[in-house]
Amino acid sequence: MRRSMEWLGALLVPLMAGAAMAADGPIKLGFGMAETGGLAGNGKAAVFAIQKWADDVNAKGGLLNRKIEVIHYDDQSNPSSVPGIYTKLLDVDKVDLVCSGYGTNQAAPALPIVMQRGMVFMANFALALNEQFKYDRYFQIQPNGPDARHEFSKGFLGIALAQTPKPQTIALVGADAEYPQAALSGARDNVKTTGLKVVYDKTYPPTTVDYTPIVRAIQATNPDIVFIASYPPDTVGFVRAINEVGLKTKMLGGGMVGLQFAALKTQLGPLINNVVNFDQYIPSPTLKRPGIEEFLKVYQPKAAGLGIDQLGFYLPPYAYAGMQVYEQAIKAVGSLDQEKIAKYIHANKFDTIVGEVAFGADGEWAKSAMLQVQFQNVTDNSLDTFKKPTTHVILYPPELKSGNLVYPYKQ
Repeated sequence: MRRSMEWLGALLVPLMAGAAMAADGPIKLGFGMAETGGLAGNGKAAVFAIQKWADDVNAKGGLLNRKIEVIHYDDQSNPSSVPGIYTKLLDVDKVDLVCSGYGTNQAAPALPIVMQRGMVFMANFALALNEQFKYDRYFQIQPNGPDARHEFSKGFLGIALAQTPKPQTIALVGADAEYPQAALSGARDNVKTTGLKVVYDKTYPPTTVDYTPIVRAIQATNPDIVFIASYPPDTVGFVRAINEVGLKTKMLGGGMVGLQFAALKTQLGPLINNVVNFDQYIPSPTLKRPGIEEFLKVYQPKAAGLGIDQLGFYLPPYAYAGMQVYEQAIKAVGSLDQEKIAKYIHANKFDTIVGEVAFGADGEWAKSAMLQVQFQNVTDNSLDTFKKPTTHVILYPPELKSGNLVYPYKQ
């Protein structure tokens, strides 16, 4: 009789757990994401990564004995659509958790709405956004470090100033939009400490389609180095215009978003040789991040069929890691209480696929993990070319250096 009761009890436990999960309903995670438009290549990849995290959690029994349900809407790479999306998520869908879309321009219009509701907000690659808002429930998963606004140009300038002959002049250029403005502001501050003379410092409308006049104007000032803060469509325009004009400079790049994506790398191919630019992960012998490598073994075989970034080096692992932070914090506090979750995230470190993550008071990473990489030896436009460590040479930080800078810049 006892054995029968034990058997019945063993059968009832998972059934009762399943009933509890059904009774409580799923934990709803909501966000807007660029699934069409100029940011879609990485936006759709982020959707894949976040859904993969939810599937992985659900396969292990869920979170707080509840399944994770992912609700997302296409923001069409258009910041003006973001407020409506987050209002719907919070007021109609009644989501329990939120994260941002891809990039500063998409995160910025969502944050005020999230703040009104007192929600924790995990941002997917927003630069120095919380400098304005100072929201204690804001966190940002890009590894910019505690001084995010200055980080994009810090390594770039450090590399340049270590060269012989030392550069004397610099041009600064970027779009009139959230991310480029923040990156340029940090660059201006950094330049003030270097002795470099600024010979060009201008922005252009985000609607710009012809970059040749901008590059010609830069060339007329004859700068030794050029720092560019651009979003993906601008980046393509700049690279093509630089090669068309034959820009003469010693070093260029720094803050060009898009050169981390497979689609843009294979589109531009050898045109990006010797550009120096920020990155976070590349398959380099000096940079081992086992969690990312394991993630990519699952991600890359599926990427082409899903129409998402085929390399997956940039946003996808970090989007997954941001959700791991949520998961670990929620398990630790035992509830979805937003205040408790935020306090726990501020006070603890997290084991993620991108390594150990800890956040500072402003929600940025407590320590930067930003790279500056130079494209070298790009001989064609194939995807395999960009899987080789020899095409991405790490120049910064010094402890991860994998090769030497080609200087001056050669086309």
